[in-house]
Amino acid sequence: MQPMTPRRIAGVCAILGGALFVAMVVSLRLGAYPMSVTSVVTTLYHGAIGQMDRIPSDFRLVIFGIRLPRIAMGIVVGASLAVAGAGFQSLLRNPLADPYVLGVSTGAALGAIISLIVAPHVPLAMQIAAFAGAAATIAAVYFLGRRGGQLDSATLLLAGIISASFLSAVIMFLMTTLSGRDLRGMAFWLMGDLATPPQISISFLFVVMIAAVGAIYTTASDLNLILTGEQEARHLGVNVARVKIVVYLSASLLTGLAVSVSGAIGYVGLLVPHVMRMMFGSDYRVLIPASAFGGAIAIVLADTLARTVVAPTELPVGAMTAIVGAPVFIYLLRRRVR
Repeated sequence: MQPMTPRRIAGVCAILGGALFVAMVVSLRLGAYPMSVTSVVTTLYHGAIGQMDRIPSDFRLVIFGIRLPRIAMGIVVGASLAVAGAGFQSLLRNPLADPYVLGVSTGAALGAIISLIVAPHVPLAMQIAAFAGAAATIAAVYFLGRRGGQLDSATLLLAGIISASFLSAVIMFLMTTLSGRDLRGMAFWLMGDLATPPQISISFLFVVMIAAVGAIYTTASDLNLILTGEQEARHLGVNVARVKIVVYLSASLLTGLAVSVSGAIGYVGLLVPHVMRMMFGSDYRVLIPASAFGGAIAIVLADTLARTVVAPTELPVGAMTAIVGAPVFIYLLRRRVR
């Protein structure tokens, strides 16, 4: 096994960054207005060096006005969900833990819907409400999952499933109060939708995402020790309570951030960390950045399929991740059993 060094971490990030760039080029190329790879790369190059006047107006509108902001939002959503899933799996020491299974995504969606009903035009109301819903849900699931002062994995998953079912019922009840047009839009949004531009700037979303991912990354070495058991980690000098607070709050913030702009998208937080472990190992110093890149790649490709596979009709991104994610999960499950 190779030792974990900054050079190796940088190499993994460079490989996945190149794969993300390829996925972006493919996504920019495909659509109702097809473009060649050369045109896409040339347009991106001129835009990066500030030579916007050398870009044809139709290319500038399609790439920088429509497709690139959507891809940027997909990167934020995918990276946030994947890192949140990796964080939950490490702290709970359960490979099935992720924002969707634990009900955190549903809690964030409920908070977002309440904000849309109560304060539809207040800036940042949806993002704050989604974070509050995610944090409240993970706190409730955590306390429900404790038995005799210890965290029980089976009880935790059961608490997450029950919480998600209850919150889904509350969401369905609230949706009955919406008009027909708003109801259809909300139903589509709940299945995962990147077509609607967020109420706040994408650059702000990137800043919040990087801050939350960075907070989780500061605990990477401690998470490696917690995997051996909380008691053993305490004996080795790990402040387990502090690590839990940092990871739980940061993962809830990432989940709320993703859900507030895209709706509830499943399987990303569950499967991407597993795939990254298979490829690069379980050391969280490399797993966290690898999960961020892997989640971004997964959402960019899923969104590309969602808007092109039955064009001109768009499919929900969450439907694409479920269609692809379910067979992959079954394969990983069978592989683990063997």
